[in-house]
Amino acid sequence: MLGRIFTVGGYTLLSRLTGFARDIMLAAILGAGPVADAFFVALRLPNHFRAIFAEGAFNAAWVPAYAHVHGEKGEGAAHLFADRIFTLLLASQVVLLIVAWLFMPQAMSLLAPGFSDDAEQRRLAIELTRITFPYLLLITLVTLYGGMLNVMQRFASAAAASIFLNVAMMMTLALAAWFPTAGHAAAWGVLISGFMQYFLLAGDLASHGGLPRFAPPKLDEDVRGFFNALGPATLGSMGTQVALFADTIIATFLPAGALSALYYADRLNQLPIGVIGIAIGTVLLPEMSKRITANDHDGAMKAQRRAFDFTLLFSIPFVAAFLTVPDEIMRALFARGAFSKADAVAAGGTLAAYAIGLIPFVLIRSAVATFYARKDTATPVRASLTGIAVNVALKVALMGSLAQIGLALATAVGVWTNLLLVLFFAVRRGFLVLDRAWLLSLAKFLLTGIVLAAAFWLIARFGSSALRTMHFHDEVMLVLLAVGGTIVYALAILILFGRSWLVSLVRG
Repeated sequence: MLGRIFTVGGYTLLSRLTGFARDIMLAAILGAGPVADAFFVALRLPNHFRAIFAEGAFNAAWVPAYAHVHGEKGEGAAHLFADRIFTLLLASQVVLLIVAWLFMPQAMSLLAPGFSDDAEQRRLAIELTRITFPYLLLITLVTLYGGMLNVMQRFASAAAASIFLNVAMMMTLALAAWFPTAGHAAAWGVLISGFMQYFLLAGDLASHGGLPRFAPPKLDEDVRGFFNALGPATLGSMGTQVALFADTIIATFLPAGALSALYYADRLNQLPIGVIGIAIGTVLLPEMSKRITANDHDGAMKAQRRAFDFTLLFSIPFVAAFLTVPDEIMRALFARGAFSKADAVAAGGTLAAYAIGLIPFVLIRSAVATFYARKDTATPVRASLTGIAVNVALKVALMGSLAQIGLALATAVGVWTNLLLVLFFAVRRGFLVLDRAWLLSLAKFLLTGIVLAAAFWLIARFGSSALRTMHFHDEVMLVLLAVGGTIVYALAILILFGRSWLVSLVRG
C-alpha cells in the first residue's frame, strides 16, 4: 500500500508543482482584478460539479461496487457492469452539458449574483464558463476509467492526468496575445486539458482490460446497488463543494480581488490535500474494499490506521507553515507582475484561515473510506450535512467583518465538524478503535507541530532583517524556511516517535 501511495502522491506532487508554475503565470498575467475573478468563476463551476459528481460521489460509489463485482462475479460480469454504467453516465453528462450551455445566464445569476452590477464582467464570466464546462464531461469519463484502473492496482495514469491541466493552461497563457483576453486563453487551456486527460486514461485502460462500450441499460442488482450508493454519496460529496459554492457567491459581493485571494490561498491549501489526503484516500478505498470483501475486517482497520498516521506525518509541516508564515509564502510564490504584495498579504491571511481546517481536509478521505468500502454512503452524509450547516451559517456571520478570510475560516470550522462526526459514527459502529496508543500518537504529532511552528516563526523573524537588502529576498527566505523546517521536523519526529516507530509504519 505504501508503494502505491507514493506512486499516487508522487504524480500528484508533480501535478501540484506544475500547478504552481501555472498559477505563477496566472498571477503575473491575470493578476487579481475583474478578468481574473470572471475566469475563476468559470473554472470553479465545472470543478465544483466535477468534485461532487465525478471524483467525489461517483468515485465513492463506483470503486467499491466495481471491486465487489470484479471480486465476486469475475471479469466478464465486471465489464458488463462497466458498460452499463458508462452508457448511463455519458448520456446524463451530455444532457447536463446542453442544459448548462442553454441556461448559463440564469446559472450565473444564481451562482455569481454579485456580477450583476457589472454587465461586462458578467458577460465575460458567462462566455468563459461556456468554454470550460465541457471539461466536466471529459473528466467524468476520466474518473470512470481511473476507478477501473485503481481496482486493477494501476494508479499512475489517473494520478498523472491532472498534470495535463497545468501544461495546457501554461501553453495557452503563453499565447494569450492571440486570444481576446488572458481569461479566454486560460479557459481554452482548461478545455484542451480535458481531451488530453481523457486520451491518457483511455489509452491505459484500452491496453489493460478494454474500454467500456455502449450497452443497453438494465437495472440489475449490481446497477441498482451502485445507484443506491450514488445518491447518498452525492449528498456527502456536496459538503465541501456547497461551502465553496457559497464562497463563490458571497465573494462576488466583496471588493474586487476577494475571489482571487480565495483562489490562490485555496491552491496552496490544496497541495497537501491532493498530494497527501487524496492520494492516501485513493489507495485506501480499493484496499479496504478488497479486505472487507474477503471478510478481513481487522486488516481493513489496520490499513486505515496506517493511512491516518501517514497523513498526519506528511501534513503537519504544511499546517505549521501556513499558520505561521503565510505572507512569506505568498510573496515568494506570487508577488510579481500584476499580483502585488498587497494582494499577497490578502491571500496570506486567507491561507492561514484555511490552514485551521487542513488536518480534517486531509483526513476526511481516509476517514469516510471505512463506510464507502462497506457500501455505506449514507452515514457520511449525516456528518457532511451538519458540517455544511455550520459552514454556511458562519460564512454569513463572518463575511462582513473578515471578508474572504471569514469565508475561509468558516470552511475550516465546517470541515472539522464533518470529520469529528465521521469519527464518532465510525467508533460507535466498531469500524475504528481510538486506543491509548493512537491518542498518544496524536499528542506527539501536536507537540511536533508546535515545535515546527516556533522554528518557522523564529527563522522568519530573524531572517527578514538579515535578508532585507538582498535581491530576491522573499524567494531566499522561502528556501531558508524549507531547509530549516525540514531539519527541525526530522529531529522532532525522531526524538518524539523514535526510529522504530518509523520502521514499523513503513513495514506495516
